[in-house]
Amino acid sequence: MKKEIIINSTQHETRVAVLENDKLVELLVKGADEKRMVGNIYKGKIKAVLPGMQAAFVDIGMEKAAFLHSSDIGQEGDSQYDVDDDEEAPAEIIRKERRAGIETVVKEGQHILVQVIKEPISTKGPRVASEISIAGRYLVLVPDDNHIRVSKRITDWGEKKRLRNIVRTHRPEGFGFIIRTEAEGRDESDFKADIKRLLKFWVPLKKRADKLEPPALLHQEMGMISGLIRDIYSDDVDSLIVDNRTVYREIMAFVREVAPSLKGRVHLYKDKMPIFDHYNVEAELEKTMDRRVWIKKGSYLIIDQTEAMVTIDVNTGRFVGRKDQETTILRTNLEAAREAARQIRLRDIGGLIVIDFIDMYRYENRRKLYNEFSSCFKHDRAKRAISPVSDFGLIEMTRERVRPSLITALSEPCKYCDGFGRVLSKDTMATKVERWFLRAKTAGKNTKFNLIVNPDLAEYITNGGVNRISRLATTHRFHINLVRDTTISAQEFLVTDMDSGADLYKIHAT
Repeated sequence: MKKEIIINSTQHETRVAVLENDKLVELLVKGADEKRMVGNIYKGKIKAVLPGMQAAFVDIGMEKAAFLHSSDIGQEGDSQYDVDDDEEAPAEIIRKERRAGIETVVKEGQHILVQVIKEPISTKGPRVASEISIAGRYLVLVPDDNHIRVSKRITDWGEKKRLRNIVRTHRPEGFGFIIRTEAEGRDESDFKADIKRLLKFWVPLKKRADKLEPPALLHQEMGMISGLIRDIYSDDVDSLIVDNRTVYREIMAFVREVAPSLKGRVHLYKDKMPIFDHYNVEAELEKTMDRRVWIKKGSYLIIDQTEAMVTIDVNTGRFVGRKDQETTILRTNLEAAREAARQIRLRDIGGLIVIDFIDMYRYENRRKLYNEFSSCFKHDRAKRAISPVSDFGLIEMTRERVRPSLITALSEPCKYCDGFGRVLSKDTMATKVERWFLRAKTAGKNTKFNLIVNPDLAEYITNGGVNRISRLATTHRFHINLVRDTTISAQEFLVTDMDSGADLYKIHAT
């Protein structure tokens, strides 16, 4: 499988696209002022303990208290796993089963070290765990533990045993480790270097934690780019292409330290055409807000996202097939399964998901559908559980929700429908305007423009520390006349030629 990582970085936004066989399967978007919280380590103070919920709320210095569930509290010296046990855990934070009520473990006012495992979403504060884990290139360090676990994605038992033996030989007393998927095939020197780096990070952090009063931030998780390199830039990635020279240098410096063998696969994109246009990513992103997703031969998906769950409905549309009805339905369902899985990963949909496939009578066909759908998540980084096809043609699944979905990140509640629907955010629309003028610069046909937008959008792109229109005009040597038009939607913008008045571009509200 061909796998590429494409990075588009501008002054206001960084976007990372993951392509598998030239198809977009994952997108990460981060604004210039946006900071990720997952992985941050805090010294907090217990504000309240709720035995009925088996949870506690922790003050970590944010507006909303962090949520700590009993299942996310480590029990030093009390685990159902043994060092030499063959039981496995995913290569993230280990969660141990609780045997006592939370009220016997934590008390109001108690100081506690916690790590964020879920970003704040909607009205909820971040979710935290009291068992700290620090990710390296090949290992995850777990302080106050003495167990060695291996990622479930390493399936060869001989390799698992080899990796365990290496880590066991070099494991410092009082520390546990999770062996990550990237460790497969690595030699002893790689693990020694990784353990050294992780201990060099943890020891001063622990000393600082002992001195500070809560609430206090002890560790800010690395930026999106560095975290991405650490987590997914591995031997199975054919190339990483970035269009920003500063970010390119940052990546090269990080790769030289943690994975020098991969530095030859990092490339700086220098063409005039925007990088996401060149790799056909931009066209795919335009469709991520659509409810209807077309598949092949006229069939399509309808994707609806609610507070409780996401539903995906499969429709044959105009596809009627040439053989018997069951065969036609199977072919449609298999295509729909592949596209539904891609959309779930691309839109980063989490929580409960229900896919309503077209009913099939034969058990063998339902089994084929389940196997095809499950196999499409082989490279998905999120934890998930998928149920077999029910008698009603439904597949139900849950998928880990670590951060808000892509639609939530790129849009905002519509003020005209009392939050029932969503519209593109002003920041997303402003970025769309900037990208259009970048393409206009590449085309080189016009230099004088009228930009016609809704007054709300006009206020957003000209207000604040930087007037985006002035900066665009200066950067590209354009003359841009900003026109405020109350008849145009905040989801639209129109560009005309200043001299002839001819329409050059219009994006319609959907």
